[in-house]
Amino acid sequence: MRLRIRPVETTFYDLFSEMAEHLVGGADLLAAMLDPATDKHELAKKMSDAEHAADEMTHTIVRRANQTFITPFDREDIYKLASSLDDVMDFMEETVDLVSLYELGQLPSDFAPQVEVLQRATQLTAEAMPRLRTMKDLEEYWIEINRLENQGDKSYRRIVANLFSGSYKTLEVMKLKDVVDSLEHAIDALESVANTVEQIAVKES
Repeated sequence: MRLRIRPVETTFYDLFSEMAEHLVGGADLLAAMLDPATDKHELAKKMSDAEHAADEMTHTIVRRANQTFITPFDREDIYKLASSLDDVMDFMEETVDLVSLYELGQLPSDFAPQVEVLQRATQLTAEAMPRLRTMKDLEEYWIEINRLENQGDKSYRRIVANLFSGSYKTLEVMKLKDVVDSLEHAIDALESVANTVEQIAVKES
C-alpha cells in the first residue's frame, strides 16, 4: 500500500477558489452586454481588467507550483487546472471585446440562454473549488457541468440556425457568429475545468 504524504500547504486551494470567483465576476460582466443600454466600450475595458487580474492569478499559481516541493496534488494537474480556468476568462473577455469592436447594440434574445448557462457554470465551478481540499462531493459538479455544456450546445445550434435564417444581413451574421462562437468556447472551457477536476479526484481517491 502506497503511503500518501499530505502537505500542510493550503495556498493552492485558496488560489483556485479565488480564480474561480474571478470567473463569476467575469460572467456577470459578460451578462451586462445583453442590455442594449450598457456602454459596450466601458464594459470591454472592465472585462479586460478582469482578464488581466485572472492572468496574474494564473501566473501566481504556476510560480507557487514551481517553488513548492510538495504540492497538494500532481504538479501537472495544477498547471492544467490553472490554465483551464484562465482559458474560460480569456474567451469571456474575447466575447465582450468582439461586441465592443463590432459596435453591436442589441444582441438577439436567443443569446440570453447561452449567457445564463455560462453564469450558472461559473457559479458551480466557484462552489466546487474549495471542495478540492477534501476531494469530496465533487461528482455532482462535473455531472451538472456536462449537462449544462450539452444544453449550451443545443442553444448554440439554435442561435446559428437563426442567424442563417435570412433574417439578418450577411455582415451582421458574420459579426454575431463570431460572438456566439467565442461564447460557446467559454462554455466548452468550463467543461474542460470540470474534466480536469474529475481527473484529479480520481487520482487522489
